[in-house]
Amino acid sequence: MSSVSAHVAHALSAHIDHVFGVMGNGNAYFLDAIERATDASFTAVRHEAGGVVAADAHYRASNRIAAATSTYGAGFTNTLTSLAEAAQARVPLVLVVGDEPTSGRRPWDVDQIALASAVGARTYTVGRTDAQATTIIAIEHALAYRMPVVLAIPYDVAAVEAGPLHEATNPRLPAPFAPTGEFAHRQITEIARALSGASRPFLLAGRGAWLAGAGEVLGELAAATGAVTASTALGRGVFPDARYDLGVSGGFGADGAMELVREADVAVVFGASLNQFTMRFGELFAPGTRVFQIDVAASATHPNVGGFVRGDATLVARAIVDELEVIGAESSGWRDSIDAPTLRAYVPGEELAADGRLDPRSTARRIAELLPEDRVVVSDGGHFIGWANMYWPVASPDRMMMVGTAFQSIGQGFPSVAGAAAAKPEATVVLTTGDGGGLMAIADLETAVRTAGGRGIAVVWNDAAYGAEVNLYGLKGLAEAPMLIPEVDFAAAAAAFGAEGVVVRDLSDLDRLAEWTATPTDERRFLLLDCRISGAVVAPYQEEIVRVNSR
Repeated sequence: MSSVSAHVAHALSAHIDHVFGVMGNGNAYFLDAIERATDASFTAVRHEAGGVVAADAHYRASNRIAAATSTYGAGFTNTLTSLAEAAQARVPLVLVVGDEPTSGRRPWDVDQIALASAVGARTYTVGRTDAQATTIIAIEHALAYRMPVVLAIPYDVAAVEAGPLHEATNPRLPAPFAPTGEFAHRQITEIARALSGASRPFLLAGRGAWLAGAGEVLGELAAATGAVTASTALGRGVFPDARYDLGVSGGFGADGAMELVREADVAVVFGASLNQFTMRFGELFAPGTRVFQIDVAASATHPNVGGFVRGDATLVARAIVDELEVIGAESSGWRDSIDAPTLRAYVPGEELAADGRLDPRSTARRIAELLPEDRVVVSDGGHFIGWANMYWPVASPDRMMMVGTAFQSIGQGFPSVAGAAAAKPEATVVLTTGDGGGLMAIADLETAVRTAGGRGIAVVWNDAAYGAEVNLYGLKGLAEAPMLIPEVDFAAAAAAFGAEGVVVRDLSDLDRLAEWTATPTDERRFLLLDCRISGAVVAPYQEEIVRVNSR
């Protein structure tokens, strides 16, 4: 005979190979079952928020769902910011939590279903007779809707006998969303004709295109039309031919590349939400550009879109390619007239800024030259997010994760290392974080060091301030004292957790990174670079935000 918690663990481990979290009263029996009776691996984090962050990063790096776990009450409420981030970013994961007993709420219990619902997550509560089936339904929901779900185990049910275990069933998942109906097919024909007649066609792809596996067919479409390509920050690398690719679009884009995008007469967007940052606050495309969008969302996500097809990016792109063949379309040749590598190049920066501290642009550029090529980059939220996105190229979208930006939160960085390290066990995991977010998540610096070891690097952009707030509000004349942070020695903190810490005050201090990269993995420790940068150098995307907020 097996307990309710064992039934949950058994069903979950049939489809999820990693669980991240903190053990407590509410999930003790569940974790006991995971450890003793399944092949799933449990990784302890040091704050409950970190469990959800790690599961989130694991999915982004692998496209495989993972689980997080916490106890009830205070343990569960600690997960809410990270749960909201996963919901906003459409990341499927299962958060297994203890919950109030079926007899009623205790003084330390809260309405967890209401709290989860408030941040966008649905709750499934298991019972004595349905624990296994309910677990599978929760996984189905997470994968089908690309959303986090909460799987609650009431305290007085967790250890109750629930009968023998049986083979876990497979979740039923929907097929890729195919465009249907006369309107959709006419719109596909219209897109094909617009591309065929375009002199300067442009294709933009986001994370949705990557999740749909659309890279190959998008490459065919770009070649057939002679289109110039670009991606969102979360879709970088989705187009297979970099010779004609402008890199990241929007606020992280290079000035020359973004100027060229405004010359496009037809733009087709695949699997990208067209948020304010991607769209440069509405100024990515020129007023005369015809913009089409393909997405699984119910409708177009930006007012500049003139034509919309709801559907899977791969299926719609293939239909457009087929239609181009039918109408005998020829390549525009536009992409052959551009020098994409020059256009997507960024300002190199000076070694030191005017205040004598490091220029983050030159620092980022030098770090990129020294990082291992097999890197996976995980990013916390904050002003600094531009530097890695601009200067650190990665091979594919599953190697650049921005955990926190969907909900505009900080303090998600250090625990994300654990999820990425588990998802890509052969890669070097590189964290980019600020001093504000780094301090908020400092407990899980230990988790990062323990889980990534000699294939982990953290780059802390240490400007002794909450840089985004200084840029947005300090420049408006608001009191800066609450925006400042006493300069923290992150290198010393890293050493206390068993890592190697290096304070970087000039570019020559980064020579240690070159030595670290050249050292065999099993002979090195986790490396933290405490980069003392200038807050006076403002990232271009932040300059856009300042400009918009000054209107």
